[in-house]
Amino acid sequence: MADPPSYQSQENMYHLYILLNEAGTRTYTGVSDDIDKRLKEHNAGKVLSSRPYRPHKVIYTQTVTTLREARQQERYYKSATGRRRLKDLLLSKQ
Repeated sequence: MADPPSYQSQENMYHLYILLNEAGTRTYTGVSDDIDKRLKEHNAGKVLSSRPYRPHKVIYTQTVTTLREARQQERYYKSATGRRRLKDLLLSKQ
């Protein structure tokens, strides 16, 4: 089995990430400077809001240079418009 892609951060880079649970029913949107580490925390149950829906996999990432920009993108994907775009993105991958 091939290793999953590594999303380890380059210096001073931030990543918007979107997770999907194994059942395909819940997404989680967040920001991190190390997505691999953050995914492990989600799957270990250390994140209360995503704990009941484990395990997760990364379905989308976006790398930006500032935390402010990453937070803006996170806010967008949590909005109604962003959720619709995410839904379209998920449907196009099927």
